[in-house]
Amino acid sequence: MKALREIVRTCSNAHVARAAVASIGGDFAEKFAEDASRHDLPSGVFAARIVRDFANSAGQEEWDGVSEATRGSDQPILSGLRYILDRRPNMQDDANEDGTPPAWAIHASRAACHRR
Repeated sequence: MKALREIVRTCSNAHVARAAVASIGGDFAEKFAEDASRHDLPSGVFAARIVRDFANSAGQEEWDGVSEATRGSDQPILSGLRYILDRRPNMQDDANEDGTPPAWAIHASRAACHRR
């Protein structure tokens, strides 16, 4: 349970989430960055939002899955984060009927651009 709280506490921050995704590395990080780019978001902002959404809406079965993913892992935070990000909802469902991203995505993208 400690790892679960730590994932939510740390990876809800876009900078930490970006570094964590980069630490996972490989094909996962590359595909995740491409997915984030399709949503016009930096990977850290995208990952942090998914973690926060998970923390706010996940059911017990999903939390149990994260717990199982972290159990016995050498890097439980990264293992749990990957589990959460692998099971992210189809974010395309958030788009408006005309295909424009929702207001939260536009705001997050603009805020991230100003921090660079």
